[in-house]
Amino acid sequence: MKFTKKMTVLILAAAMLLSAHALYAASNAEMSFVQNLNSVLANGRLDEAIALFDTIPENLQEDIDLRTLQASLLLSAGKTGDAEKIAVNLLAKEPKNIDVLLLNAMVAKQKKNSAKKQQYLKQILTIQPYNPDANIELGDEQAVKRNYRNARDYYLKALKGNPNNIEALFGHGKMSYYLQRDDDSKKSFNKILSIDPDYAPALSYLAKFEAEGRRFKKAVEYVSRAIEIDPENSDYYFDLGNFNREAGKYADAEKAWKKAVELDPDYFLGYAYLAGLYDEQNKFDEAYENYKKVVQKNPNYYYAYESIGMLAWRAGKYSEARQAFSAAYNGNPGNTSYALMIACCYQKEKNPQECKKFTEKAMRNLDRNSFEYLSLRLIHDMTGDSTLALKIQNEESKKKKGKYLYYLAFYWDMKGNSSLAHKYYAEVTEIQGADFFEYRLAEWAEKGID
Repeated sequence: MKFTKKMTVLILAAAMLLSAHALYAASNAEMSFVQNLNSVLANGRLDEAIALFDTIPENLQEDIDLRTLQASLLLSAGKTGDAEKIAVNLLAKEPKNIDVLLLNAMVAKQKKNSAKKQQYLKQILTIQPYNPDANIELGDEQAVKRNYRNARDYYLKALKGNPNNIEALFGHGKMSYYLQRDDDSKKSFNKILSIDPDYAPALSYLAKFEAEGRRFKKAVEYVSRAIEIDPENSDYYFDLGNFNREAGKYADAEKAWKKAVELDPDYFLGYAYLAGLYDEQNKFDEAYENYKKVVQKNPNYYYAYESIGMLAWRAGKYSEARQAFSAAYNGNPGNTSYALMIACCYQKEKNPQECKKFTEKAMRNLDRNSFEYLSLRLIHDMTGDSTLALKIQNEESKKKKGKYLYYLAFYWDMKGNSSLAHKYYAEVTEIQGADFFEYRLAEWAEKGID
């Protein structure tokens, strides 16, 4: 069983005092207890360390440091009630003991009693304004709230108390990164590595800096070192995949993201990265399966529904495409392209009645002279293209023109006029720098895939 991050601060601080206890231990029993406790702590055996306190010698039973350590171990093991009893008793005896106050603050944190926690932290800072542990805790609070400047200031206070505190250095480096104070950030991360060369989080942030400068080889080196140190951290594999993809090393990116998925199979982002990678390489089946994984893990990620709809449409799975575009439309009802694709799917499914039910509702609040309305009206009636065609011809925006040309092309495709349909599809694909998804559908149609 591992110690929690915050409890490690208290546990290590108290454990350092065991050697001092060993020096004045008056009996073999006391010496044996201290040595045994030191041994199990060194090996991270939490349950054994807690159990050892059942055998604590009488002369050590009132020792503040040892009882603080015991409560810290109990808190780390999730035994908050037992830890609180000891913490309250210690506070009554030594109300100005920094370690005891910090222990009580951590108990309050575990119990989600923010007011109590703040009370104890303020007491600590009244005694020691630059106490690292209290300032780091307050910095962490502000960081969670995205108050990065306030968080950075707390970490700086912690560093005044201990310039080599790695947790404070990392917090300062991270907040400086978010505040785009790159030199300050790099300085903190590099100082961490001068103290502990194997501190993986610092390596991972230095990798980000290298990637932002498009020095992907160096970025990969940094994050690979982080992975060697902490091979179970999926975030590092996400970064490794991103760096490799940016460098054009798709196979390496795929390998990294597959590992991220293996480590964190319930997180949607790994599947999204893989899906995008496969999609970019026209590996449509693999992309489709991974996009479906994305929405299984995160049903609210409507961007994936758009891609599922497109790939299902490409494969002729019009019912699946309609369901996907419907989910995307529900997530973003302002995107009329989704409504248009739902209508197109109904027509492909040879279900004009349901198409009309849907389009009547979708058109209800639209301007009758808008592209959106005229396109939906065209798919609704499946007749009378002249008004839309004239409006498209007079449109100056290439993006808008291309988007609605696709639906005009679709109309003629459904009418069986392949010559006119492909004329319009070709006009869509001639647009440079197109960023609307209908462009890709037009490409597929032009290649005879549709």
